[in-house]
Amino acid sequence: MLEKLAKQTAVYGISTIAVRFLSYLLTPYYTRIFGQETYGIVTDIYALIPLALTLLTMGMESSYFRFSAKAEEAGGDVKAAKRRLFATTWGVTSLAAAVFFVVVAFFRDGISHLMGEAYVAHPEYIVWVGLIILFDVWSCIPFSRLREQGRALLFVGLKALGVVLNVVLAVAFGLAGLFSTGFGVGWVFVANLVASALTWLVILATVDRTVPKINWALLAAVFAYSLPLLVGGLTGTANEFIDRQLIKFLLPEGVAMAQLGVYGAVTKIAVVMMLFYQIYRLAAEPFFLSNFKKSDFVAMNAAALKYYVMASMVIFLCIALFRDAFALIVGREFREGIFILPVVLGANVLTGVWLNLSFWYKREERTSLAIVVTGTGLAAILLFGCWLVPLCGYFGAAWARLASEVAMVAVSWWLNRRFFPTPYDWRRIGEYVAVALAVFAACEAVTAFDGNKLITYAFNIVLFAAYAVYLVRRERIDVGAMLRAALKRK
Repeated sequence: MLEKLAKQTAVYGISTIAVRFLSYLLTPYYTRIFGQETYGIVTDIYALIPLALTLLTMGMESSYFRFSAKAEEAGGDVKAAKRRLFATTWGVTSLAAAVFFVVVAFFRDGISHLMGEAYVAHPEYIVWVGLIILFDVWSCIPFSRLREQGRALLFVGLKALGVVLNVVLAVAFGLAGLFSTGFGVGWVFVANLVASALTWLVILATVDRTVPKINWALLAAVFAYSLPLLVGGLTGTANEFIDRQLIKFLLPEGVAMAQLGVYGAVTKIAVVMMLFYQIYRLAAEPFFLSNFKKSDFVAMNAAALKYYVMASMVIFLCIALFRDAFALIVGREFREGIFILPVVLGANVLTGVWLNLSFWYKREERTSLAIVVTGTGLAAILLFGCWLVPLCGYFGAAWARLASEVAMVAVSWWLNRRFFPTPYDWRRIGEYVAVALAVFAACEAVTAFDGNKLITYAFNIVLFAAYAVYLVRRERIDVGAMLRAALKRK
Protein backbone atom coordinates (compact mmCIF):
# COMPACT_ATOMS: atom_id res chain seq x y z
CA MET A 1 0.00 0.00 0.00
CA LEU A 2 2.90 2.31 0.67
CA GLU A 3 3.96 1.56 -2.90
CA LYS A 4 0.64 3.06 -4.03
CA LEU A 5 1.35 6.20 -2.00
CA ALA A 6 4.86 6.36 -3.46
CA LYS A 7 3.48 6.05 -7.01
CA GLN A 8 0.91 8.79 -6.42
CA THR A 9 3.56 11.00 -4.83
CA ALA A 10 5.84 10.38 -7.84
CA VAL A 11 3.10 11.28 -10.32
CA TYR A 12 2.20 14.45 -8.45
CA GLY A 13 5.87 15.06 -7.77
CA ILE A 14 7.40 14.99 -11.23
CA SER A 15 4.59 17.00 -12.79
CA THR A 16 4.14 19.39 -9.88
CA ILE A 17 7.86 20.15 -9.74
CA ALA A 18 7.73 21.17 -13.38
CA VAL A 19 4.66 23.33 -12.82
CA ARG A 20 5.93 24.93 -9.64
CA PHE A 21 9.30 25.56 -11.21
CA LEU A 22 7.59 27.67 -13.84
CA SER A 23 5.71 29.52 -11.12
CA TYR A 24 8.86 30.20 -9.12
CA LEU A 25 10.50 31.68 -12.20
CA LEU A 26 8.52 34.77 -11.26
CA THR A 27 10.58 35.15 -8.09
CA PRO A 28 13.94 35.83 -9.82
CA TYR A 29 12.04 37.90 -12.39
CA TYR A 30 10.15 40.10 -9.92
CA THR A 31 13.13 40.52 -7.58
CA ARG A 32 15.11 41.91 -10.49
CA ILE A 33 12.52 44.40 -11.75
CA PHE A 34 11.04 45.50 -8.41
CA GLY A 35 12.78 47.07 -5.44
CA GLN A 36 12.52 45.69 -1.92
CA GLU A 37 9.50 47.82 -0.94
CA THR A 38 7.53 47.09 -4.11
CA TYR A 39 8.21 43.37 -3.85
CA GLY A 40 7.05 43.68 -0.25
CA ILE A 41 3.54 44.37 -1.63
CA VAL A 42 3.69 41.17 -3.69
CA THR A 43 4.86 39.23 -0.61
CA ASP A 44 2.10 40.75 1.52
CA ILE A 45 -0.73 40.03 -0.94
CA TYR A 46 0.34 36.47 -1.66
CA ALA A 47 0.57 35.77 2.05
CA LEU A 48 -3.01 36.98 2.58
CA ILE A 49 -4.61 35.14 -0.36
CA PRO A 50 -4.24 31.66 1.24
CA LEU A 51 -6.08 32.93 4.34
CA ALA A 52 -9.03 34.00 2.19
CA LEU A 53 -8.97 30.70 0.31
CA THR A 54 -8.98 28.75 3.57
CA LEU A 55 -11.91 30.79 4.88
CA LEU A 56 -14.00 30.42 1.74
CA THR A 57 -13.31 26.73 1.04
CA MET A 58 -14.36 26.01 4.66
CA GLY A 59 -12.46 22.75 5.02
CA MET A 60 -14.55 21.25 2.21
CA GLU A 61 -11.54 19.69 0.45
CA SER A 62 -10.83 17.24 3.27
CA SER A 63 -14.58 16.78 3.75
CA TYR A 64 -14.98 15.87 0.09
CA PHE A 65 -12.32 13.16 0.37
CA ARG A 66 -13.76 11.77 3.59
CA PHE A 67 -17.42 11.73 2.50
CA SER A 68 -16.50 10.28 -0.90
CA ALA A 69 -14.88 7.37 0.93
CA LYS A 70 -17.96 7.02 3.15
CA ALA A 71 -20.19 6.92 0.06
CA GLU A 72 -18.15 4.00 -1.30
CA GLU A 73 -18.35 2.26 2.06
CA ALA A 74 -22.15 2.71 2.21
CA GLY A 75 -22.64 1.14 -1.23
CA GLY A 76 -25.77 1.66 -3.32
CA ASP A 77 -25.66 4.30 -6.02
CA VAL A 78 -22.16 5.52 -5.24
CA LYS A 79 -21.94 7.63 -8.40
CA ALA A 80 -25.11 9.56 -7.54
CA ALA A 81 -23.99 10.05 -3.93
CA LYS A 82 -20.65 11.44 -5.04
CA ARG A 83 -22.31 13.73 -7.58
CA ARG A 84 -24.61 15.08 -4.85
CA LEU A 85 -21.62 15.60 -2.56
CA PHE A 86 -19.70 17.39 -5.30
CA ALA A 87 -22.62 19.66 -6.20
CA THR A 88 -23.15 20.56 -2.54
CA THR A 89 -19.54 21.32 -1.60
CA TRP A 90 -18.96 23.17 -4.86
CA GLY A 91 -22.18 25.12 -4.43
CA VAL A 92 -21.55 26.34 -0.89
CA THR A 93 -17.94 27.37 -1.60
CA SER A 94 -18.98 29.16 -4.82
CA LEU A 95 -21.70 31.06 -2.99
CA ALA A 96 -19.31 32.06 -0.20
CA ALA A 97 -16.75 33.31 -2.74
CA ALA A 98 -19.33 35.42 -4.59
CA VAL A 99 -20.52 37.08 -1.37
CA PHE A 100 -16.91 37.68 -0.32
CA PHE A 101 -16.07 39.42 -3.59
CA VAL A 102 -19.11 41.72 -3.40
CA VAL A 103 -18.14 42.77 0.13
CA VAL A 104 -14.47 43.33 -0.83
CA ALA A 105 -15.38 45.38 -3.90
CA PHE A 106 -17.85 47.55 -1.98
CA PHE A 107 -15.51 48.24 0.96
CA ARG A 108 -12.25 48.44 -1.02
CA ASP A 109 -11.33 51.91 0.26
CA GLY A 110 -11.71 50.95 3.90
CA ILE A 111 -9.81 47.70 3.38
CA SER A 112 -6.95 49.50 1.62
CA HIS A 113 -6.55 51.82 4.63
CA LEU A 114 -6.49 48.84 7.00
CA MET A 115 -3.82 47.12 4.92
CA GLY A 116 -1.39 50.02 5.12
CA GLU A 117 -0.12 53.13 3.38
CA ALA A 118 1.17 51.24 0.33
CA TYR A 119 -2.41 50.36 -0.68
CA VAL A 120 -4.20 53.65 -0.04
CA ALA A 121 -3.21 55.09 -3.42
CA HIS A 122 -4.36 51.95 -5.23
CA PRO A 123 -7.58 50.53 -3.70
CA GLU A 124 -8.20 48.88 -7.08
CA TYR A 125 -5.49 46.35 -6.12
CA ILE A 126 -8.02 45.03 -3.59
CA VAL A 127 -10.63 44.44 -6.30
CA TRP A 128 -8.23 42.59 -8.60
CA VAL A 129 -7.07 40.37 -5.77
CA GLY A 130 -10.69 39.75 -4.76
CA LEU A 131 -11.38 38.49 -8.28
CA ILE A 132 -8.36 36.18 -8.14
CA ILE A 133 -9.72 34.69 -4.92
CA LEU A 134 -13.19 34.34 -6.47
CA PHE A 135 -12.02 32.24 -9.42
CA ASP A 136 -9.56 30.21 -7.33
CA VAL A 137 -12.33 29.22 -4.90
CA TRP A 138 -14.71 28.40 -7.77
CA SER A 139 -12.02 26.03 -9.08
CA CYS A 140 -11.09 24.46 -5.75
CA ILE A 141 -13.66 21.65 -5.40
CA PRO A 142 -13.42 20.60 -9.08
CA PHE A 143 -9.67 20.24 -8.53
CA SER A 144 -10.33 18.21 -5.36
CA ARG A 145 -12.64 15.96 -7.37
CA LEU A 146 -9.80 15.22 -9.81
CA ARG A 147 -7.56 14.28 -6.89
CA GLU A 148 -10.23 12.03 -5.39
CA GLN A 149 -10.65 10.30 -8.76
CA GLY A 150 -6.90 9.74 -9.00
CA ARG A 151 -6.64 11.84 -12.18
CA ALA A 152 -3.29 13.28 -11.16
CA LEU A 153 -2.01 14.09 -14.65
CA LEU A 154 -5.14 16.05 -15.57
CA PHE A 155 -5.01 17.81 -12.21
CA VAL A 156 -1.44 18.93 -12.75
CA GLY A 157 -2.04 19.72 -16.42
CA LEU A 158 -4.79 22.17 -15.56
CA LYS A 159 -2.68 23.67 -12.79
CA ALA A 160 0.13 24.01 -15.32
CA LEU A 161 -2.16 25.91 -17.67
CA GLY A 162 -2.77 28.60 -15.06
CA VAL A 163 0.89 28.85 -14.12
CA VAL A 164 2.10 29.10 -17.71
CA LEU A 165 -0.47 31.80 -18.48
CA ASN A 166 0.56 33.73 -15.38
CA VAL A 167 4.27 33.56 -16.21
CA VAL A 168 3.80 34.44 -19.88
CA LEU A 169 1.57 37.41 -19.09
CA ALA A 170 3.89 38.68 -16.35
CA VAL A 171 6.88 38.59 -18.69
CA ALA A 172 4.84 40.17 -21.50
CA PHE A 173 3.69 42.98 -19.21
CA GLY A 174 7.30 43.57 -18.17
CA LEU A 175 8.53 43.68 -21.75
CA ALA A 176 5.73 46.11 -22.59
CA GLY A 177 6.90 48.40 -19.77
CA LEU A 178 3.63 48.18 -17.87
CA PHE A 179 5.30 47.66 -14.49
CA SER A 180 6.81 51.13 -14.87
CA THR A 181 3.41 52.80 -15.29
CA GLY A 182 1.31 54.34 -12.55
CA PHE A 183 -0.56 51.08 -12.00
CA GLY A 184 2.84 49.44 -11.38
CA VAL A 185 2.74 46.23 -9.36
CA GLY A 186 -0.99 45.98 -10.04
CA TRP A 187 -0.15 44.28 -13.33
CA VAL A 188 1.15 41.32 -11.29
CA PHE A 189 -2.40 40.81 -10.05
CA VAL A 190 -3.92 41.32 -13.50
CA ALA A 191 -1.71 38.54 -14.90
CA ASN A 192 -2.74 36.23 -12.07
CA LEU A 193 -6.42 37.10 -12.54
CA VAL A 194 -6.43 36.25 -16.24
CA ALA A 195 -4.72 32.93 -15.50
CA SER A 196 -7.16 32.06 -12.69
CA ALA A 197 -10.24 32.96 -14.77
CA LEU A 198 -9.15 30.92 -17.80
CA THR A 199 -8.24 27.94 -15.59
CA TRP A 200 -11.74 28.04 -14.11
CA LEU A 201 -13.30 28.10 -17.56
CA VAL A 202 -11.29 25.07 -18.67
CA ILE A 203 -11.90 23.01 -15.52
CA LEU A 204 -15.65 23.37 -16.05
CA ALA A 205 -15.23 20.77 -18.80
CA THR A 206 -14.33 18.13 -16.16
CA VAL A 207 -17.44 18.44 -13.96
CA ASP A 208 -19.63 16.09 -16.08
CA ARG A 209 -22.45 18.63 -16.42
CA THR A 210 -22.86 18.84 -12.66
CA VAL A 211 -24.02 22.26 -11.48
CA PRO A 212 -23.42 23.75 -8.03
CA LYS A 213 -26.54 22.83 -6.06
CA ILE A 214 -26.67 22.68 -2.28
CA ASN A 215 -28.32 19.71 -0.59
CA TRP A 216 -28.91 21.28 2.80
CA ALA A 217 -29.30 18.00 4.70
CA LEU A 218 -26.02 16.71 3.28
CA LEU A 219 -24.36 20.08 3.88
CA ALA A 220 -25.26 19.90 7.58
CA ALA A 221 -23.43 16.58 7.92
CA VAL A 222 -20.47 17.72 5.84
CA PHE A 223 -20.19 21.04 7.65
CA ALA A 224 -20.24 19.33 11.06
CA TYR A 225 -17.10 17.52 9.90
CA SER A 226 -15.49 20.51 8.18
CA LEU A 227 -16.19 23.28 10.71
CA PRO A 228 -13.33 22.29 13.03
CA LEU A 229 -11.13 21.94 9.94
CA LEU A 230 -12.15 25.45 8.92
CA VAL A 231 -11.25 26.93 12.29
CA GLY A 232 -8.06 24.88 12.45
CA GLY A 233 -7.25 25.79 8.85
CA LEU A 234 -7.69 29.49 9.55
CA THR A 235 -5.37 29.39 12.53
CA GLY A 236 -2.95 27.19 10.59
CA THR A 237 -2.94 29.56 7.61
CA ALA A 238 -2.58 32.49 9.99
CA ASN A 239 0.59 30.79 11.26
CA GLU A 240 1.92 30.93 7.71
CA PHE A 241 1.12 34.57 7.01
CA ILE A 242 1.26 36.26 10.42
CA ASP A 243 5.06 36.46 10.31
CA ARG A 244 4.71 38.81 7.31
CA GLN A 245 2.11 40.91 9.11
CA LEU A 246 4.30 41.18 12.19
CA ILE A 247 7.10 42.56 10.03
CA LYS A 248 4.71 45.01 8.38
CA PHE A 249 3.13 46.33 11.58
CA LEU A 250 5.88 45.99 14.22
CA LEU A 251 8.73 47.59 12.29
CA PRO A 252 9.02 51.31 11.48
CA GLU A 253 7.05 52.34 8.38
CA GLY A 254 10.16 53.38 6.50
CA VAL A 255 11.77 49.94 6.63
CA ALA A 256 8.86 47.53 7.11
CA MET A 257 7.93 46.91 3.46
CA ALA A 258 11.59 46.61 2.41
CA GLN A 259 12.23 43.99 5.12
CA LEU A 260 9.04 42.23 4.11
CA GLY A 261 10.28 42.12 0.53
CA VAL A 262 13.61 40.57 1.54
CA TYR A 263 11.91 38.07 3.84
CA GLY A 264 9.46 37.03 1.15
CA ALA A 265 12.22 36.57 -1.42
CA VAL A 266 14.37 34.43 0.89
CA THR A 267 11.44 32.19 1.86
CA LYS A 268 10.87 31.60 -1.85
CA ILE A 269 14.39 30.18 -2.09
CA ALA A 270 13.19 27.27 0.04
CA VAL A 271 11.29 26.21 -3.07
CA VAL A 272 12.49 22.59 -3.15
CA MET A 273 11.44 21.90 0.44
CA MET A 274 8.02 23.45 -0.11
CA LEU A 275 7.62 21.53 -3.36
CA PHE A 276 8.31 18.27 -1.56
CA TYR A 277 5.81 19.13 1.17
CA GLN A 278 3.15 20.15 -1.35
CA ILE A 279 3.45 17.09 -3.57
CA TYR A 280 3.48 14.82 -0.52
CA ARG A 281 0.32 16.48 0.83
CA LEU A 282 -1.45 16.26 -2.55
CA ALA A 283 -0.84 12.51 -2.65
CA ALA A 284 -1.08 11.66 1.05
CA GLU A 285 -4.28 13.46 2.02
CA PRO A 286 -6.72 11.53 -0.18
CA PHE A 287 -4.62 8.37 0.35
CA PHE A 288 -4.74 8.37 4.15
CA LEU A 289 -8.40 9.47 4.32
CA SER A 290 -9.49 6.43 2.33
CA ASN A 291 -11.11 3.39 3.95
CA PHE A 292 -8.13 1.49 5.31
CA LYS A 293 -8.40 -0.82 8.28
CA LYS A 294 -7.04 0.77 11.43
CA SER A 295 -4.09 -1.63 11.58
CA ASP A 296 -3.11 -0.84 7.97
CA PHE A 297 -3.53 2.91 8.52
CA VAL A 298 -1.37 2.88 11.66
CA ALA A 299 1.43 0.91 10.02
CA MET A 300 1.47 3.00 6.84
CA ASN A 301 1.31 6.32 8.66
CA ALA A 302 4.20 5.33 10.94
CA ALA A 303 6.38 4.27 8.01
CA ALA A 304 5.41 7.31 5.91
CA LEU A 305 6.56 9.75 8.60
CA LYS A 306 10.00 8.14 8.82
CA TYR A 307 10.58 8.26 5.09
CA TYR A 308 9.22 11.80 4.90
CA VAL A 309 11.76 12.94 7.50
CA MET A 310 14.59 11.15 5.70
CA ALA A 311 13.79 12.87 2.40
CA SER A 312 13.24 16.21 4.13
CA MET A 313 16.63 16.17 5.83
CA VAL A 314 18.37 15.41 2.53
CA ILE A 315 16.62 18.40 0.96
CA PHE A 316 17.42 20.55 4.03
CA LEU A 317 21.14 19.80 3.74
CA CYS A 318 21.17 20.28 -0.03
CA ILE A 319 19.76 23.80 0.24
CA ALA A 320 21.29 24.91 3.55
CA LEU A 321 24.85 23.80 2.71
CA PHE A 322 24.81 25.45 -0.70
CA ARG A 323 22.61 28.45 0.08
CA ASP A 324 25.03 30.89 -1.53
CA ALA A 325 24.31 29.22 -4.86
CA PHE A 326 20.56 29.19 -4.21
CA ALA A 327 20.76 32.90 -3.34
CA LEU A 328 21.37 33.60 -7.03
CA ILE A 329 17.67 32.84 -7.59
CA VAL A 330 16.74 36.30 -6.29
CA GLY A 331 17.97 39.75 -7.22
CA ARG A 332 21.20 41.09 -5.72
CA GLU A 333 19.58 43.48 -3.24
CA PHE A 334 17.51 40.64 -1.72
CA ARG A 335 20.46 38.33 -0.99
CA GLU A 336 21.33 40.10 2.24
CA GLY A 337 18.78 37.90 4.02
CA ILE A 338 20.16 34.54 2.89
CA PHE A 339 21.49 33.78 6.39
CA ILE A 340 17.93 33.07 7.63
CA LEU A 341 17.41 30.27 5.10
CA PRO A 342 18.31 27.30 7.40
CA VAL A 343 15.74 28.52 9.93
CA VAL A 344 13.08 28.79 7.22
CA LEU A 345 13.93 25.29 5.97
CA GLY A 346 13.68 23.86 9.47
CA ALA A 347 10.18 25.31 9.85
CA ASN A 348 9.16 23.82 6.51
CA VAL A 349 10.37 20.36 7.55
CA LEU A 350 8.26 20.50 10.71
CA THR A 351 5.18 21.50 8.70
CA GLY A 352 5.25 18.10 7.02
CA VAL A 353 5.79 16.31 10.35
CA TRP A 354 2.63 17.64 11.93
CA LEU A 355 0.76 17.08 8.66
CA ASN A 356 1.52 13.35 9.11
CA LEU A 357 0.46 13.56 12.74
CA SER A 358 -2.89 15.08 11.72
CA PHE A 359 -4.18 12.30 9.49
CA TRP A 360 -5.45 10.15 12.34
CA TYR A 361 -7.90 12.70 13.74
CA LYS A 362 -9.16 13.56 10.26
CA ARG A 363 -9.73 9.86 9.64
CA GLU A 364 -11.44 9.37 13.02
CA GLU A 365 -13.55 12.51 12.44
CA ARG A 366 -12.16 14.22 15.54
CA THR A 367 -11.33 17.30 13.53
CA SER A 368 -11.86 19.65 16.48
CA LEU A 369 -8.33 18.67 17.54
CA ALA A 370 -7.03 20.63 14.55
CA ILE A 371 -8.05 23.77 16.43
CA VAL A 372 -5.93 22.75 19.43
CA VAL A 373 -2.87 22.15 17.24
CA THR A 374 -3.03 25.23 15.04
CA GLY A 375 -4.24 27.42 17.89
CA THR A 376 -1.11 26.50 19.84
CA GLY A 377 1.00 27.37 16.81
CA LEU A 378 -0.71 30.73 16.40
CA ALA A 379 -0.17 31.59 20.06
CA ALA A 380 3.51 30.66 19.76
CA ILE A 381 4.18 32.73 16.65
CA LEU A 382 2.42 35.75 18.15
CA LEU A 383 4.34 35.43 21.41
CA PHE A 384 7.77 34.95 19.86
CA GLY A 385 7.04 37.31 16.95
CA CYS A 386 6.04 40.22 19.15
CA TRP A 387 9.24 39.67 21.11
CA LEU A 388 11.74 38.94 18.32
CA VAL A 389 10.56 40.96 15.29
CA PRO A 390 11.11 44.40 16.90
CA LEU A 391 14.56 43.21 18.01
CA CYS A 392 15.76 41.28 14.94
CA GLY A 393 13.46 42.23 12.06
CA TYR A 394 12.85 39.47 9.54
CA PHE A 395 15.37 37.19 11.30
CA GLY A 396 13.09 37.32 14.34
CA ALA A 397 10.10 36.50 12.13
CA ALA A 398 11.87 33.38 10.84
CA TRP A 399 12.60 32.18 14.39
CA ALA A 400 9.02 32.90 15.45
CA ARG A 401 7.76 30.75 12.57
CA LEU A 402 10.11 27.93 13.62
CA ALA A 403 8.88 28.19 17.22
CA SER A 404 5.30 27.92 15.98
CA GLU A 405 6.05 24.74 14.02
CA VAL A 406 7.86 23.21 17.01
CA ALA A 407 4.84 23.92 19.21
CA MET A 408 2.44 22.32 16.71
CA VAL A 409 4.58 19.21 16.36
CA ALA A 410 4.81 18.89 20.16
CA VAL A 411 1.05 19.18 20.65
CA SER A 412 0.34 16.83 17.73
CA TRP A 413 2.73 14.27 19.21
CA TRP A 414 1.04 14.47 22.61
CA LEU A 415 -2.47 14.13 21.14
CA ASN A 416 -1.38 11.13 19.10
CA ARG A 417 0.17 9.43 22.13
CA ARG A 418 -2.92 10.19 24.23
CA PHE A 419 -5.75 9.27 21.86
CA PHE A 420 -4.43 7.24 18.90
CA PRO A 421 -1.07 5.62 19.71
CA THR A 422 0.88 5.07 16.51
CA PRO A 423 4.21 3.20 16.48
CA TYR A 424 6.29 5.96 14.95
CA ASP A 425 9.97 5.05 15.09
CA TRP A 426 10.94 8.20 16.98
CA ARG A 427 14.35 6.82 17.91
CA ARG A 428 15.29 6.30 14.27
CA ILE A 429 13.67 9.59 13.19
CA GLY A 430 15.53 11.46 15.93
CA GLU A 431 18.77 9.81 14.87
CA TYR A 432 18.37 10.95 11.26
CA VAL A 433 17.60 14.52 12.32
CA ALA A 434 20.49 14.63 14.80
CA VAL A 435 23.01 13.34 12.26
CA ALA A 436 21.80 15.83 9.64
CA LEU A 437 22.14 18.71 12.10
CA ALA A 438 25.62 17.49 13.05
CA VAL A 439 26.60 17.49 9.37
CA PHE A 440 25.23 21.02 9.03
CA ALA A 441 27.09 22.22 12.14
CA ALA A 442 30.37 20.68 10.95
CA CYS A 443 30.06 22.34 7.54
CA GLU A 444 29.25 25.70 9.15
CA ALA A 445 32.30 25.38 11.40
CA VAL A 446 34.59 24.69 8.43
CA THR A 447 33.08 27.64 6.55
CA ALA A 448 33.71 29.93 9.53
CA PHE A 449 37.28 28.62 9.95
CA ASP A 450 38.29 28.70 6.30
CA GLY A 451 36.67 31.18 3.96
CA ASN A 452 38.03 29.47 0.84
CA LYS A 453 34.93 28.71 -1.24
CA LEU A 454 36.49 25.76 -3.07
CA ILE A 455 37.53 24.01 0.14
CA THR A 456 34.25 24.60 1.96
CA TYR A 457 32.14 23.48 -1.02
CA ALA A 458 34.24 20.32 -1.44
CA PHE A 459 33.87 19.56 2.28
CA ASN A 460 30.12 20.16 2.09
CA ILE A 461 29.75 17.85 -0.92
CA VAL A 462 31.65 15.04 0.83
CA LEU A 463 29.57 15.27 4.02
CA PHE A 464 26.31 15.60 2.09
CA ALA A 465 27.12 12.47 0.07
CA ALA A 466 28.15 10.65 3.25
CA TYR A 467 24.80 11.47 4.83
CA ALA A 468 22.90 10.13 1.82
CA VAL A 469 24.94 6.90 1.88
CA TYR A 470 24.36 6.60 5.63
CA LEU A 471 20.58 6.76 5.12
CA VAL A 472 20.65 4.14 2.37
CA ARG A 473 22.76 1.74 4.42
CA ARG A 474 20.86 2.38 7.67
CA GLU A 475 17.53 1.58 6.03
CA ARG A 476 19.03 -1.15 3.82
CA ILE A 477 17.53 0.44 0.73
CA ASP A 478 18.29 -1.49 -2.45
CA VAL A 479 18.89 1.42 -4.81
CA GLY A 480 19.68 -0.89 -7.72
CA ALA A 481 16.38 -2.73 -7.35
CA MET A 482 14.52 0.56 -7.20
CA LEU A 483 16.16 1.74 -10.42
CA ARG A 484 15.48 -1.57 -12.19
CA ALA A 485 11.83 -1.46 -11.15
CA ALA A 486 11.51 2.11 -12.41
CA LEU A 487 13.10 1.18 -15.76
CA LYS A 488 10.82 -1.85 -16.15
CA ARG A 489 7.74 0.31 -15.55
CA LYS A 490 8.87 2.58 -18.36
